[in-house]
Amino acid sequence: MPTSSSTPWTSSKPPEPGPDDHVHGDGPVVVEYADFECAFCAKANLLLAELPVRRVFRHFPMTSKHPRARRLAHAAEAAALQGRFWELHDSLFADQGRLDDPHLWERARTLGLDLDRFEADRRSDAVAERVERDFRSGIRAGVTTTPTLFVDGEAHPGVPDARLLARLNGGGV
Repeated sequence: MPTSSSTPWTSSKPPEPGPDDHVHGDGPVVVEYADFECAFCAKANLLLAELPVRRVFRHFPMTSKHPRARRLAHAAEAAALQGRFWELHDSLFADQGRLDDPHLWERARTLGLDLDRFEADRRSDAVAERVERDFRSGIRAGVTTTPTLFVDGEAHPGVPDARLLARLNGGGV
């Protein structure tokens, strides 16, 4: 079969939400592959935060464009191990100009995290494997850019457009 630039390069849908996924909210399920250093992901985060949706966040660090992305994903997972994933998630997207280690430590302190545990966890093999598992699931599902949202198994790359936002807000479209 000939291929073109519109040929979907995917071998599977993203995995269904599981017990170790980061899930937040109620409503239609949106599986979100994102990168904490991506400005478009920060924009999508603001838009999704206003909607009645059940967000499933998965890491997709695009290190070729965002060299700190993997390290930030590890930091978010380290915060998750102390029950503060969504708080660090929101903080990282809210201020993408301050993502280096001293700023991460200050965020961790502000969130009341145990800093020694945070540092050990973010450098651990278990956290690295968790981030890599998300990334691989995105690759298998055909993710090539961030953000990519999946709604009813359908991929929506890029910042959600008005049509998708209306649909998620109960507009049907």
